[in-house]
Amino acid sequence: MINDNFDKVSEYLSDNTKNAVKSKGKYITLKDGNLETPLSNNKACVYVHYESNGILSCGIEKAYMDEKINFNKPISCHLYPIKIKEYSEFTAVNYHYWDICFNACSLGAELKKPVFEFVKDALVRKFGNEWYNSLEKISKNFHKKQVDFSIIFF
Repeated sequence: MINDNFDKVSEYLSDNTKNAVKSKGKYITLKDGNLETPLSNNKACVYVHYESNGILSCGIEKAYMDEKINFNKPISCHLYPIKIKEYSEFTAVNYHYWDICFNACSLGAELKKPVFEFVKDALVRKFGNEWYNSLEKISKNFHKKQVDFSIIFF
């Protein structure tokens, strides 16, 4: 989909990230066959959109929200910093710590809002409402029992 719509998405990208796409490609294929977006200068995704207030967003998502394309960003991007790993008997849902997420994590801790609440829409998109509601219930039960659930989700 991105191949056919790159011109519409590129309207939201800086010249630097457009050049990164030209040199690295629109996506890369991992050893396991999954696709991933390349990084620009080993930092931000090549589809990063720089807002005028300094906040970073996704060029693919911006094009989708502006109805220039009919698909949203890949689920792996929508979930980030949550990473999904499929195993034969279960699916692991893990937080990927990266220093560029520091400000978001600090805000989450200040608001006492777990990561899974920040990515609610993506988790519902991936697993459904019933799964997400179960996650909320489990989180509340852990907090009632005063278990330090924050190491996983804050």
